[in-house]
Amino acid sequence: MHLPYTKMHGTGNLILVVDQRSNNLPPPSTEVIRKLGDEDFGPGFDQMMWIGPASDESCVASYRVFNADGSEVEQCGNGVRCVAKYLAGTDDNGAEFSLQSPAGVIAARVRDDGMVAVSMGTPDFEPAHIPFVAESTADSYLLSVGGTEIEISAVSMGNPHAVLRVNDVSGAPVGELGPEIERHERFPNMTNVGFVHIRDRQNIDLRVHERGVGETAACGTGACAAVVSAQRLGLLDEEVRVRLPGGQVVVSWRGGAATVWLKGNAELINEGMMDL
Repeated sequence: MHLPYTKMHGTGNLILVVDQRSNNLPPPSTEVIRKLGDEDFGPGFDQMMWIGPASDESCVASYRVFNADGSEVEQCGNGVRCVAKYLAGTDDNGAEFSLQSPAGVIAARVRDDGMVAVSMGTPDFEPAHIPFVAESTADSYLLSVGGTEIEISAVSMGNPHAVLRVNDVSGAPVGELGPEIERHERFPNMTNVGFVHIRDRQNIDLRVHERGVGETAACGTGACAAVVSAQRLGLLDEEVRVRLPGGQVVVSWRGGAATVWLKGNAELINEGMMDL
């Protein structure tokens, strides 16, 4: 079976968009997704966004998110921007519409300059909801990794995140600590891991080890997690520019139960057919 795809990137995060609203076919098996994610066998991607019809009448479409290792995850901020840009370019949806995601309804705004802003929901710091094993909710936690205690923040942006502050992201031990924290026993569903350097109250640098993928050029929910964790500690303003290896995004949050907004690019790489 051959299916068309659109390969895009959001801040360097490679996204494969597969539109199945008409056929409503189920996603491929885990093994097939892994092969498709490998550029030696398929188009290659960090995440695949599988678009289907929406059961919620307020939404123009639904989507599911799959990592390159075949695992299904709850959310992908860069991926949803690509989905929104794709839908705005192929349908008469206008510049603003809603999407049904595994993490809830997402509002999308495609701007005239091509940038896309998406609502990423309200951050959840309750350990049981992340999930993260802790006796009570706290702004930060000590995590034992390799015999060393490191300080992290833990938050869900529809998916789990651990965030730790570093003095310089270029020398951060992403490749060493990332996998260990990702699979730490206190994160039952594993976690994404962000290494953040706060430059000032409106600018941060970030590298992210993504759950099921490894380090990527950018992670939208990781950017949101890094910002809201530092805002909760009183270290950042309401709107923050996040510099990632793949480029820059802007994260806005007013605190409390307010929605987090993520703004950034979504660019076409190529279109093609994949053989399942």
